[in-house]
Amino acid sequence: MGNLDSTQYFNVKGDPEIRVKDVLDLVYNAMAEKGYNPVNQIVGYIMSGDPTYITSYKGARSTIMKVERDELVEELLKEYIKNESWKHE
Repeated sequence: MGNLDSTQYFNVKGDPEIRVKDVLDLVYNAMAEKGYNPVNQIVGYIMSGDPTYITSYKGARSTIMKVERDELVEELLKEYIKNESWKHE
């Protein structure tokens, strides 16, 4: 036991910063590999909050649950606007 007059420090390393783009990429690819329609499944998850819309293959389900659903929508909308998809019709 050490000196009782001083405070010991204990650092726990948390998860590295999760990028929403990386989460969506991982989930999309895992869903496609398993034969699901990734867009439909991700929309189902975002709308309902039910993680069973996402496969557990390659850790996709646990990974997507680390990101808030509104962050997923924000990232998707930013990419849509950035690519100006509506101008290519």
